[in-house]
Amino acid sequence: MIETIDFINQYTNNFQPQVGIILGSGLGDFAQGFEHIAVPYSEIPDFEKSTVQGHAGQLVFATINGKNVVMMQGRYHFYEGHPMEKVVYPIKVMKKLGVKTLIVTNAAGAINTEFRPADLMIITDHLNFMGTNPLIGPNDDSLGARFPDMSEVYKKYLVNIAEEAAKELQFEIKKGVYAANTGPSYETPTEVKMLRMLGADAIGMSTVPEAIVANYCGINVLGISCISNAASGVGEASLSHQEVIDTTNAAKDKFKSLLLKVLEKV
Repeated sequence: MIETIDFINQYTNNFQPQVGIILGSGLGDFAQGFEHIAVPYSEIPDFEKSTVQGHAGQLVFATINGKNVVMMQGRYHFYEGHPMEKVVYPIKVMKKLGVKTLIVTNAAGAINTEFRPADLMIITDHLNFMGTNPLIGPNDDSLGARFPDMSEVYKKYLVNIAEEAAKELQFEIKKGVYAANTGPSYETPTEVKMLRMLGADAIGMSTVPEAIVANYCGINVLGISCISNAASGVGEASLSHQEVIDTTNAAKDKFKSLLLKVLEKV
């Protein structure tokens, strides 16, 4: 990790980010329009390439609303074949760079039948159905404790800030529980029914490993899902990644205004 941090510091002239943002599928446009430094993942030691449509695959450093920010313009996914330690490696790098708050975003399918495509949902908790935990393996005591508390992964004060921001922007925002499966196949209708019974409101293929590691590292986490489609069995249509991209594009102005307002307040 020392090589990674040294490379980034040299590339950015020791830019010190306070806030990290992970921009999910179709949401990467938020990183555009600011004076910034962009570093392709392919050039950063120990980083991996992102291979999914809608993920540009670079770290973007910028000052936004008075906050120094580092953005992942696209993420790695477990289903791409990356080991879980690689999926969460950027979060550990953010910690070493000085990040105190992480805003993690994603596109998600609606399990809650009251949710509609292009709704934004603040994550209040999660269900980990990825079959593994990103903290398995030797513990790095410089990052966090061996057995981290998970009772408030998504900080309530950040949930309140996001709700207040949406209210000021005069649009409704949802709250709910995010469930993570490995993918890359979408869930079956019966799996979605099970997840609804367990309390999930939305389903996706990311976020939970990143949130677990950020919480472990002492980084305060805010999670925001863009509802891109109805999950299997909730709507009539078949599911596709293009639908995810199209819906997040339709919601990007609302999403951008919310992130800007949140950054004013954190």
